Formats: sequence, structure tokens, C-alpha cells
Amino acid sequence: MNTQTINMLEYNKIKEQLASHALNKATKEQIEKLQPSSNLSVIQSWMLDTTEAKRILEKSASVPIANLNGLEQVLEIPKKGLNLSPEQLTLIFGLLENVSRMQRFMKDKASVGPSVSSYAYSMFDLSDLKEEIYRCIRNGRVDDHASKALLKVRKKITVVEERIKSKLDNMMKSSVYRDMLQDQIVSMRDGRYVIPVKSKYKRNIDGQVLDSSSSGATVYIEPHDIRKLQTEISMLRAEEEIEISMILGVLTGMVASYERELHITIEAMIHYDFIFAKAKYSRTLDAKSVALNQENRIKIVNGKHPLIGEKCVPLHFNLGINYQSLIITGPNTGGKTVAIKTVGLLTLMVQIGLHVPVDEGSEFAVFRDVFVDIGDGQSIEQSLSTFSSHMTTIISILKDAGPQDLVILDELGAGTDPSEGMGLAVAILERLYSKGSMILATTHYSEIKEFASVTPGFENGSMDFNLETLQPTYSLIIGKAGKSQAFSIAKKLGMDDEIIHRAQLISGKESYPHVDKDDSSMFSTDEFIQHKNLRDKAQSKVKKYQEKPLKTGEQLGEVFHIGDRVFVSSLKAAGIVYKLENDHGELGVLVGESKHIIHKKRLKLHIESKMLYPDNYDMDIVFESKENRKKNNSMNKRHIEGLSIEREDH
Repeated sequence: MNTQTINMLEYNKIKEQLASHALNKATKEQIEKLQPSSNLSVIQSWMLDTTEAKRILEKSASVPIANLNGLEQVLEIPKKGLNLSPEQLTLIFGLLENVSRMQRFMKDKASVGPSVSSYAYSMFDLSDLKEEIYRCIRNGRVDDHASKALLKVRKKITVVEERIKSKLDNMMKSSVYRDMLQDQIVSMRDGRYVIPVKSKYKRNIDGQVLDSSSSGATVYIEPHDIRKLQTEISMLRAEEEIEISMILGVLTGMVASYERELHITIEAMIHYDFIFAKAKYSRTLDAKSVALNQENRIKIVNGKHPLIGEKCVPLHFNLGINYQSLIITGPNTGGKTVAIKTVGLLTLMVQIGLHVPVDEGSEFAVFRDVFVDIGDGQSIEQSLSTFSSHMTTIISILKDAGPQDLVILDELGAGTDPSEGMGLAVAILERLYSKGSMILATTHYSEIKEFASVTPGFENGSMDFNLETLQPTYSLIIGKAGKSQAFSIAKKLGMDDEIIHRAQLISGKESYPHVDKDDSSMFSTDEFIQHKNLRDKAQSKVKKYQEKPLKTGEQLGEVFHIGDRVFVSSLKAAGIVYKLENDHGELGVLVGESKHIIHKKRLKLHIESKMLYPDNYDMDIVFESKENRKKNNSMNKRHIEGLSIEREDH
């Protein structure tokens, strides 16, 4: 999965939240490296693991996951020729104990999690190693009974220590030494027993000074009477160390012989930690398993963005069933970006085997890759404008995207001249569609909404807007193009009706017609001044025609074609030629949803059809109703008794 997608969809935040439910450092590191798969069977297996683990948690929340921190490093020590310490052997014992507990735990979970429970039997119990460690290591040290030799030498040490303590106790109780001692306490210095003597009496006691206090008031003396016993005990302790080393060497050798089995067991325990982290995360999100397919179908029922939480408005979404591309429009801050991010992020989550916050009936496609261009990608370091940065990303997407990919584009074509941006946007959409990619895009351009409404494979969607409260509802409506709501909001806020009506005429709900600076015959003086001022601020939709004066049909001769965009002076509105000129010099013009017969003198050419539609474009898509087109297709295939097409003609 490309880095752009991971960053823009905030995939790493999902991994951070998932990792917070893992117990071991190794598991967290594995989650950090986690990448979506494009293999359907692998994802299905991952999803099944999450589902079964969640069922197991519902039955018993306490899963005996072992503490593995530091174990991988412990297994490297024998390779260096060193012995494992009692503490390190205790870690291994703890792992093996957890294996036994996990196998017992999973034994009765086969009914709710047959796949997950079976993993317990891939781990090795290693009972001989576990029992030997238990026999030899107790409370973080080698036990006396680890060997007969160790038991014997420790008993000797105990006897000698008792003799030393007895001699020292006698000295401390003696009236001869009572006033010379600083305290009635026996202590040790460098492994040898000493008594605390007041500094001024140090020459009165036969022995060797081994230490003194920081103030110098006390010296610690080893009495001469116990020096021989001290030497004996030192020799016994050396024997003890040798015996301990031999025992630890045997245990280390056993561990080394089971290195492969221990690594497999550790990996299985990490896998369990990972699976149950996914299950815990699913419970946190109140998420569910989903159906998967390789037919590029996405159906989301009540989906929520996992990083927004309960405040998120549920998303109803589908793609790839009746259309390949969805174009979402609507006002700013209406939730368009959140909607497309939700689709993209949930797709990535599904492809790492996570449950997602949706309702039953949801279905996700398994994509080879997900390509995303969202937000302000301005690169200061590369001196790229926002538009240039977006174009760089989109060029890369156009190069790499294919039929098994999902492409998500936010504010397509924005950041440049509207006419050029709109043209680029449509061309990009056409190219991605031809490559078979699934497309999810947002835009403000009304022309792209029109393009989506008449182009097979495309569908419009919009973010709902409450005109009463002047607030977005953040709900996605598929099958309906969005509006900027500028007129509605202005009217609601008290804008004069005449101004709003005039603005609607000027915009034509479609485009802003070009008027030559010398042609003011269609307006009064005041209207023309207002019209000119507005026109000077507006940008023409087709730059090629910006500097050309509009000519009437009479000036041009018979040059109008089906599909030409014209301006009707009598209606002060733009329209599309749907019927060629008759003997009276009249043409059929579609204005909005109404058809009119208008003399060519009242028509001015705005944009030629060849600039609006590709070669061999089926104009019935523009002029005919959907019902009539269906009837026409049926009648072309065979005769159908009683079926007829009614066409409006003026």
C-alpha cells in the first residue's frame, strides 16, 4: 500500500489504537509493520480469526497470554556460549507454564472458535524442560536440591557460618569487648564477617581492619579467631559457584536444544496476542465482520469513521453494483471528505482482517491497491503549489491504477482556472473509468455533476443540507447531485428576492453566458451595467470562447448542429439545440427541462457541440427521458406489441 494512502487516510492511527490492546512489545512491533493484503483467502482467514476471538472474549474475557518481553533476547544468549541466569530461566518457565494454561483454556473453546483454539496445539509444552527448570530454579536462584553436590557444599557453608556467628556472638556478649563495640551487630564486608569497633579501640582487638565508616568513628574488624573459618567458607563458596555454573550449563543446553520449538511457541503466543488485540479493538468500536468479494462491490450500512466515534453520522454507501464511479457534491463542511475517508479507511481495515463499525449486510471489495488524493498536499520543500502537488499525485495514480483498484479523489480539478479544472477533472475521470478503476470523487463543479448524470457507469451523490437550520446533516444521498445552496442560504438569510432571481437568471443554473461588450440590445442600460460587472468577475467555462463575440444564426448562416450550446435572447437563458432548422428558420432548443421552437435570429452560438461531447456521442442521453431510452433499446431488439414512445414536440 502506497505511503500517500496510509498518511491521508490516517491508517497509522488505526494501528496505534490496535496496538494499545496488545500486551507484548513484539506484538506491537508486528502491528506497526502490518500492511493490507489483496489476497481474498488470506483476508477471510484473518477476519475469521477476529470473529472467533471476539466470541471467545464474550465467553471468557481473561485469556492467558504470556509475557514475552525479553524472551527473544534470552534465546540468543546460548549462541554466545554463555549460561542463562536463574532469572532468564524463570522467564522461559513462565512461557511454558502459559502454554499449558493456554492449551487448557482453548480446550473447551473449540465450539465457539474452532480455528483460533486450534493454534494452541501448534505450541510446544516441553514438559521435560519445564519440570527441570522448576526442580532446579526456585525464587530466582538455583535450589539446594538441584544436585547432590550443591546440597552438600551448601550444608558445609551453613555449618561454618554457624561457627563464625557463634564466635562473633560470644565476642559481642563478652564484658571485655562490650565498651569497645559501636553496635551489637554483625555485618559483612567483601563477603567476610566483621564487627563494628570504636575507632579509638581498634588496636585493642586482635584482627584485621577491612573497612571504616564515612565519619571515621567506626572501623570494621575481622577478628583473628574467625579468619581461618572465613578462608574455609570462601573456598566452599567457590565450590558452590562451580556447581551452580554446571547446573545452569545443563539447563542452558536443554534450552538451546529446544530453540526451534521455543521460537515457534513464541510466534504462536504473539499471534494469539495479535488476534485477541483485534478482538478487543472490535469490541471497543462495536464493530462487525463483513462479507468480502472480488467483484469491486462495496456496500456500507450505517458505517462510522473509526476515529470520530459516536458523534459520527452513519454512512450509507454503495459502489460497483449499478455504477463504477460516484461523484459526491455539496457545500463546504458538509462532510464530503469525511465520507470518502470513511470508505477508504474502512477498506484498509477490512484488508488487514479487522472488524469495522458497520451494520449487518455490509460488504467490501478486496482491492489490489487504494489510491488517494485528499486535502492540501502543498509541498513547500519542492516549491509546488497546491494544484501542482495534486496533479503530481494524480499523474502517479493515472500511471499505476488498474481494474482492481479503488481511486479516491477529493475536490477534483480544484485550485486552478474553473474551465480548465473542470476539463481536467472530466478527462481524468474518463481515463480512470477506461482503466476499470473504481472511482470515488468529490467536486464543486456543476459540469461534472452533469457529466455524471448522463455518462454510463457514473452516479451522482450529495451531502444532505437542512435549509431550515442552514446546517449540513452530514448524510450521503446517492442518486442526487448536490447543490452549493448559495441561493437558498442567501434567501434564508434575508437577501432580496429580486436579487436572487436576477442571480439565477445570470447563472442560468448552468453557466454564465458570454455577451460581447458592444452587444447590449438584450438588456436595459442599468441591467447591462449590472450584467457587465458580474460578467467581468465571472470566468468563462470554455476558455477558447472567451474572446469570441457571440454571433446570431442569421450572421452565421445555417451552422447550428445538434448539441450546440446557444444563448436565447428572448428567454435570457442558455440552452442546447435538439432539433435542426426548419423551413421557417426555427430550431428546437432545450432550455432547462423545457423544449422550445425558436427562430435562429434570437439564438447566439455559445459553445459548439464538438467542444461539449465526444465523437459519436449518443445525444438521446441528453434529450430523451430514461424511460424512452429503455423503450427504444427494447424496440430495437424486437417488436413489442403495444409499446410506443411519446415525444414532446412544439
